[in-house]
Amino acid sequence: MAPRNLPPGFLWGSATAAAQIEGAAHEDGKEDSIWDAFARVPGAVARGDSPAVAVDHYHRMPDDVALMRELGLDSYRFSVSWARVKPGDREPNRAGLAFYSRLVDELLEAGILPWLTLYHWDLPQALEEKGGWANRDTAYRFRDYAALVHEVLGDRVTHWTTFNEPLCSSLIGYAGGEHAPGRSEPRAALAALHHQHLAHGLATRALREHGAQQLGITLNLTNAVPNDPDDPVDQDAARRLDAIWNRAFLEPLLLGAYPADFVEDVREHHFEGLIREGDLETIAAPIDFLGVNHYHDDNVSGHPLPPDAPRGLRPTDYAHGNPFVGSEHLTFPRRGLPRTAMDWEINPDGLRQLLVRLGREYPTLPPLYVTENGSAWDDVVEPDGSIDDERRVEYLLAHLDAVAVAIEDGADVRGYFVWSLLDNFEWAWGYDKRFGIVHVDYETQKRTVKRSGRVYAQLISEARATAAATAAP
Repeated sequence: MAPRNLPPGFLWGSATAAAQIEGAAHEDGKEDSIWDAFARVPGAVARGDSPAVAVDHYHRMPDDVALMRELGLDSYRFSVSWARVKPGDREPNRAGLAFYSRLVDELLEAGILPWLTLYHWDLPQALEEKGGWANRDTAYRFRDYAALVHEVLGDRVTHWTTFNEPLCSSLIGYAGGEHAPGRSEPRAALAALHHQHLAHGLATRALREHGAQQLGITLNLTNAVPNDPDDPVDQDAARRLDAIWNRAFLEPLLLGAYPADFVEDVREHHFEGLIREGDLETIAAPIDFLGVNHYHDDNVSGHPLPPDAPRGLRPTDYAHGNPFVGSEHLTFPRRGLPRTAMDWEINPDGLRQLLVRLGREYPTLPPLYVTENGSAWDDVVEPDGSIDDERRVEYLLAHLDAVAVAIEDGADVRGYFVWSLLDNFEWAWGYDKRFGIVHVDYETQKRTVKRSGRVYAQLISEARATAAATAAP
């Protein structure tokens, strides 16, 4: 199956995150991020894995960029490690900044658009020890960090993303406990949610003042599907999940207000007391694009699961909180769809539905980019060294087709970044789950393009050829 044609000018990319690929955890002045510290907590990460080496991108960066060029990427979405460029959030670390400057130069030399993310979950541990994102002051420290990075890279980087998936680094990190810093404190999670929104707004304003051209944020969004659409309990469960997962992030950014039903759902935690005069105006600073990360829908119920229902896959037994603050009773029954190695269901049409819904419900919506979409599988290296990851190819093609149909249905989607370029440190899963279109042998760090990577490169090549033929007189 081949996806139908995407429009001329469509941006083809891939994405990574600093903490997942760089390694060099304590080299050239870098100090602990919360993920470095969390990985040392017994039982927090599968098999005791650590991001200390990851896939050694810090030392292999030029070769990795050459690989991107070989694949034909239009753009590379990467993140900057706050703990590398401002260790302990103190003075700038010129060696760390120099690494990202070299990366940007390598990308531009290869004809690849640098797409920079300022925060992909690696807060300096020193700030966590002062309260982390539950401390309002961290939002202002983020603004200053963003300005520093722009000071060094703003002459060459045009596309700036403030946060990647703030839901994960607030609700899952501070209430669910599965992600760093591994806290299970509902009130702190809500504070983190609001303070990250505030940090986004403060940084957006500061970057705009410094001349940044394209500013946005990336949210991981879902379709909240009621298990029984005729059951009021399941209808309410879907409403609650949509409120805390989608609308509590979209609406402050796009509409300048938190959803009233979300505020009511979390009332016992006094969420409104976190919001100060002027915060929502700051949070709603205009953006130029919205990144959408989507891997799966969520079939949700307000009823307990039956005793014989299979439980969701978990990386460890460490996490003991619930990220759905105010709606901790939600359950997620299976609906018989195929599932990836992450135990996530596969429903490509869900991506189409989501993209179309965003344009329909939010008149002020900026252009969309699918900034992450991909799948983990138990890849097998054949005797000849090849990786024929057929199921990842099927997932990729089906979801690209869903993007094309969404555009036909009116969604303003302008690009797609496959997750991930490289197999990497998959957070609490350690090195157990592989999302890459490029295989990494973690013992030797050898890179091998999987079949999915070759197929993706072919799609990019064909899209360019079609665009060139269309443009020809």
